[in-house]
Amino acid sequence: MKKLLLAAACVAGFSVAPQAFANRDHIMVVGSSTVFPFSKVVAERFGRKTNFKAPKIEPTGTGGGFKEFCKGVGVAFPDVANASRRIKESEYKDCQANGVKDIVEVLIGYDGIVLANSIKAKPMTLSLKDIFLGLAKYVPSPDGKETLIENPYKTWKDVNPVLPATKIEVLGPPPTSGTRDAFVELAMEGGCKQFGWIKAMKKTDKSKYKALCHGVREDGAYVEAGENDNLIVRKLSENAQALGIFGFSFLDQNADKVQAAKVGGQAPTFESISDGSYVVSRPLYFYVKKAHVGVIPGIEEFLAEFTHDRAWGEEGYLTEKGLIPLSDAERAKVGASVKNLQSLSL
Repeated sequence: MKKLLLAAACVAGFSVAPQAFANRDHIMVVGSSTVFPFSKVVAERFGRKTNFKAPKIEPTGTGGGFKEFCKGVGVAFPDVANASRRIKESEYKDCQANGVKDIVEVLIGYDGIVLANSIKAKPMTLSLKDIFLGLAKYVPSPDGKETLIENPYKTWKDVNPVLPATKIEVLGPPPTSGTRDAFVELAMEGGCKQFGWIKAMKKTDKSKYKALCHGVREDGAYVEAGENDNLIVRKLSENAQALGIFGFSFLDQNADKVQAAKVGGQAPTFESISDGSYVVSRPLYFYVKKAHVGVIPGIEEFLAEFTHDRAWGEEGYLTEKGLIPLSDAERAKVGASVKNLQSLSL
C-alpha cells in the first residue's frame, strides 16, 4: 500500500511527496541530437566545477524527448528536454494532461540546417525550389498543368538542368527529429510555396497544403539515417554522391570531411545564420520542469551555467561548438525569464 501511495504522489507532483525523489541525485536530459553537443559540454563543465553530478543526457530526438518529458512529474521522468524547434501546442497539451503544468522555456541560440556532401565531391548550389522538387513525395506535373504527380525525378539534373546529373540520394533524420521538422518547414515548404497555385491552397485546404509541402518521398531518394548526425557525416565520407541533412554545428566540427551546399545563393556561416540571410536557420531550446527545481539536485545551478555569458555569450565556449548566440538583448530577456523560473504559456 505504501508503494502505491508513493507512486500516486510521485505522479501528482513534488508538493505532495518530495521524498519520492531522494534516490535520484543527477539531472536527466533527453531530446534533440542537435542540442546534445551543447548540453553535453555544459554538463561536463558543470560536473567538474560544482559538487553536483554531471547531468545524464540522452539524444532521443526532439519529438521523442518531448514524449518522455511530458509523461509526468517524478523521479522516473526527465527533468529537461532539449529541442531544435519550439514545443508544439499538442505536446504542451500532452504535458498539461499528465501533470507537467509549469514548464520553463529556454531559448539558447540559433542553428542552421545544412545540406552537405563529401569534400571529395563538387559543392552543390540549390534553390529552395530545387530541394522541394528533389525530395517531395508529390510534385507539380512538369507539363505546367496544375496537377500533382508522384515524384519522377531520379537525378538533380532532372530537377534543374543546371545541376549535375548525379542520383538524388539524401541522408537525413527521421520524423521524430526536430531537424527534420525544421527542414521540411523551412526548406521544403519554402520551395513548395513558390508555386502560386499551391501557395493559394494554404487558404482553402491547409491540411492538404501541409501534407503536400511537408511530404518527403519514400522511394529511396531520401534515406532515414537515424538521430545520429555523426553517422550521417561518416556515410557522406564513404559516398561522395550523397547529400546529408544536419545542423551547422556538425558541419563546423567536420569541415575536414564535408562541405555545405549553398541554399538560395547563400552558404551557411556563423554570420549568415546570425543575421538571417541563410534561410534554413532555426532557434534552439531546452525546457525544464519547474516542479523538479529544488528537488532534483543542481537544476538551478545547471540553468545558471548554461545561461552564463561564459557559455552562451558571443565569445562563450558554446560558440566554439557551433552555437550561433542570441543578441545581447535576447540573452538579457531569456536570462531574466530563467532566473525567475517563468512558466511557459501557449
